[in-house]
Amino acid sequence: MSKTKTNLPQITDLISLRGKSAIITGAASGIGKATAHRFAEAGADLHLVDIDSANLEVTKKELSAYGTHVQTHIVNLASKKEIDNFWAKLKPDLPDILVNNAGFYPFRDFVDVDETYYRKVMDTNLDSVYWMCQHMIRERMKKKQGGVIVNMGSIEAILPFKDDLGHYSMSKAGVIALTRALAKEHARHGFRVNAILPGGIMTNGTRNAAKQILHFKFDLIKTGIEFAQRLPVKRAGKPDEVARIALVLASDLASYIHGALIPVDGGFLAA
Repeated sequence: MSKTKTNLPQITDLISLRGKSAIITGAASGIGKATAHRFAEAGADLHLVDIDSANLEVTKKELSAYGTHVQTHIVNLASKKEIDNFWAKLKPDLPDILVNNAGFYPFRDFVDVDETYYRKVMDTNLDSVYWMCQHMIRERMKKKQGGVIVNMGSIEAILPFKDDLGHYSMSKAGVIALTRALAKEHARHGFRVNAILPGGIMTNGTRNAAKQILHFKFDLIKTGIEFAQRLPVKRAGKPDEVARIALVLASDLASYIHGALIPVDGGFLAA
């Protein structure tokens, strides 16, 4: 790494991911896709994971402009067996960076959630993060290597705001607890584990909510108005605004950041 006249590493070196590889889950759209673009721009080779094969290939095609190596993997992250198979095929090409972004944002009244629905939410939003982190840490420790993990939590885990999301808030609270536990346990093994807490980001999930508003879901209209009134910046966030922070946390710019929860929410939690 080159140094400046003040003997400090150059910013371009600190932000670079050249020579590193990263797994990004949920890379076919939204925050995952935006993160893939930023990581490729920073020079990382990528393993893109999603269940949406068509849009995953679109993402891969778009990334060809950056000149990095990109592989796609169709994986149902709600299945531990598929996660295990993915990692078995990945060896010995272990990633330096893991971004656990995949998840979904489902509305259902608390009293109407059945076991099947509950398990789908937990398997996708929480358990997949657990198993992906376990594989990452276990396999790299075998080679006496550390690594970087960036998990996607949510502001809903800190301040539940929208009704009918108790299951979602619970799954993301689990991601936060796991992130902090792994940071404490594995920093000494060379791992940096942090979480981003997005809020008010315009993704496919929030667009679907907007469509429900257009179909006269008046409770969502009320929630949307209340959210906007509380939001200091008075606008929705963009997936790329989350992706930029993912890049910072994955890079050497964040070399002394461990177990942090970084809100990217337009100031919502602070208001």
